[in-house]
Amino acid sequence: MAIEKWLAVTSIGLFAMFAGEMISIYSYAADPPENAMINDNWFDSKIFQFISIGVAPAGILAAVPYIMTKRYGSKPIGGLIVGGGVILFVGMLVCYSLIDKIDDVYLNDVVKFTPLLFMALSVPVIAVGVYLSKEKKRRPKKEFF
Repeated sequence: MAIEKWLAVTSIGLFAMFAGEMISIYSYAADPPENAMINDNWFDSKIFQFISIGVAPAGILAAVPYIMTKRYGSKPIGGLIVGGGVILFVGMLVCYSLIDKIDDVYLNDVVKFTPLLFMALSVPVIAVGVYLSKEKKRRPKKEFF
């Protein structure tokens, strides 16, 4: 496999890791243990940590294969990028569905709007993947002289 495919596979892994981390922290906030001593800014710091560890590198790793293959297109790489965007969208949809179950003490703007932000950001990732899948190889220019 070429380096572009490995970068796209790595971006899928990081998108899935971010979605799993966010689902786990939202489900923990929705049903915390009885003896848990949680302060209200703990969730903000964890969410920012997960963003910096998971989705920021995943976005970069999805953009690099796009830049490398945008001239000639690639169906497998485009499909991998679309898969990463879909994983991100579904994960954030699950997180958004858990917001109603979270106690009001833990709800703030970061907890409320992070799933919406990354659902919106998954749409361009999917669009880039679709564009890459549809791009046709250009014919080389003929040299007559």
